[in-house]
Amino acid sequence: AIRLARLLVQLLPDAEVMGLLALMLLHESRRQARTSANGDLVLLEEQDRSLWDQGLIREGLVLVKRALASKRIGPYTLQAAIAAVHAEAPSAGETDWAQIVALYDLLLRAEPSPIIELNRAVAVAMRDGPAKGLELVDALLERGELAQYHLAHATRADFCRRLGRNADARTSYERALALAKQEQEWRFLKRRLSELED
Repeated sequence: AIRLARLLVQLLPDAEVMGLLALMLLHESRRQARTSANGDLVLLEEQDRSLWDQGLIREGLVLVKRALASKRIGPYTLQAAIAAVHAEAPSAGETDWAQIVALYDLLLRAEPSPIIELNRAVAVAMRDGPAKGLELVDALLERGELAQYHLAHATRADFCRRLGRNADARTSYERALALAKQEQEWRFLKRRLSELED
């Protein structure tokens, strides 16, 4: 897919084509850090950033800047810009969450979606604290669009866990487990559930 996208950028140097290639490169740059030696999921905030492919990151960042400079900014470019903010942060704690929230605001206007709202809720929680994120996720779940989406319940569980609301976290983790389909995600959720104190 990356090879074809590179070819497409050469043939059609459109901003969104550059944005799509940048998005793929920036996600691919983290591939080695996404799972542990035994195949378990590693969250972005816990990844060993020394494993990130700096060559792919540099290539992706150049493309993001070119796409943003075109002023014809679409959903792929905005998603790539969000990935670029993560890639540029020296550590998880130094991530510019205010910038990420602002980019999600633009992305929601360009392409409204409950999944984007969920991702924005995570960014808001990182910027303003888990209580703010929980408020947004609860409103999303009440609307019903993400009721069968395991990551919405897993996100809610994480916010509750961070707030010390272990009973609520347990309920949400159990719901996420019931909906999860991939073995890696199931193992991750099971581990989180087992870590909760009674």
